Amino acid sequence: MTQMKTTRFVLACVGILASLLTSQADAATSTTGAADQAQLVKEGAYLARLGDCVACHTAKGGKPFAGGLPIDSGLGTIYSTNITPDRAHGIGAYTEAQFGDALRHGKRADGSNLYPAMPYTSYSKVSDADVHALYAFFMQGVAPVATTPPQTDLSFPFNQRWGLSLWNWAFADRTPFSAPDGASAQVARGAYIVEGLGHCSSCHTARGFAMQEKSRPGDNGFLSGAYLNRWLAPSLRAAGKPGDRGVAGWTHAELVDYLGSGRNTHAAVTGEMKDVIAHSTSWFNDDDLSAVAAYLKTLPASAQASVADASGARQQTQAKLTAAKNLTLGERLFLDNCAACHAVTGQGAARVFPSLAGNSTVNASDPTGLLHVMLAGASMPSTVRSPSALPMPGFAVRLSDDEAAQLATFVRSGWGNRGAAVTASDVEKIRASLPKPGTLTAGDAHHPAGVQ
Repeated sequence: MTQMKTTRFVLACVGILASLLTSQADAATSTTGAADQAQLVKEGAYLARLGDCVACHTAKGGKPFAGGLPIDSGLGTIYSTNITPDRAHGIGAYTEAQFGDALRHGKRADGSNLYPAMPYTSYSKVSDADVHALYAFFMQGVAPVATTPPQTDLSFPFNQRWGLSLWNWAFADRTPFSAPDGASAQVARGAYIVEGLGHCSSCHTARGFAMQEKSRPGDNGFLSGAYLNRWLAPSLRAAGKPGDRGVAGWTHAELVDYLGSGRNTHAAVTGEMKDVIAHSTSWFNDDDLSAVAAYLKTLPASAQASVADASGARQQTQAKLTAAKNLTLGERLFLDNCAACHAVTGQGAARVFPSLAGNSTVNASDPTGLLHVMLAGASMPSTVRSPSALPMPGFAVRLSDDEAAQLATFVRSGWGNRGAAVTASDVEKIRASLPKPGTLTAGDAHHPAGVQ
């Protein structure tokens, strides 16, 4: 009897010990699982930065990702949707598969089509693993917001979302991401970001009659620049050499500097590219910034006019401005209003005042970008890498239409620049589009191209 009791006691102790060990194992597993999930949410938050999701899905003064931002599509106003995890107003009821379909194929949970203002034609390149991390972030790392944005209501026939199925069939490329032939791991990573979440082609690739991107990765026209509502989004094809115009003349380090801080030796960002820098590329880690630059440097640029080709013209302009004799009205206005920052050389100051000589916006066939910055002013974003937000004042009050036209004409022809003359009527149109005096501050210039 005593032996039986002893056996029972030993078995009971073993059971208690096993239970304790199991509880500890479960607790350890739970802790590990929670840590893994927290890391996944963190990865998703970074991927959302790569995709600049906050830019379109946050209205001015609104809560993050709650939607309501009006987007001028050229066919009417499209309002961005609420992508917070609120189940009634946002995407909280979406399964991961439905989330992936919306992100990569432009399909809402109810099966209807999203307008391609949502860059799902680029997001189609996003990997399953990254979709999984993004889903975790939006469901667990974003605060739900119980608000419904205004409904998009385009005129007929653009309000017929079913018609977008035909557009998708004709123009949407659903092939998974494929690295360029012979690409290094770094270049492949850069291509994945640029072609996918970065959706750079949305602004920097020309569009066709149906608003589709006319070129795809691998084509010479891909990222070769485009006009959006008359604004220039310059070419990003950077496989040029020092002395070439635009980004083709930038080094790898200068590309990294611009994307990470919004400024470099040649350029300072303004307009909507300012928001891209502030909310997206300035948050890239160093490896990804370097990867993007490495990929862009593999894209052959179109024929570039070399700075050396314009050296004589630059010296001639500099000499005339320095002598300050027999000046045109445009030249006098430059000395009075611009030379203190941009210098008689037209070179400005590295990382502070952008160069006007060889500048893409200055030389654009349409002068809208230059005139808008001249009249409305601009400012660089404050980023971790370059916290100072340096402003340029607007001259709308100071310059008449004719004076602004004369000044712009000089800037577009001085130092070897090749832009056509600007008329007073050109300035009048831009002035009419600006907010009324007193409602615009430096940096409110609104366009998709940075000054390059």
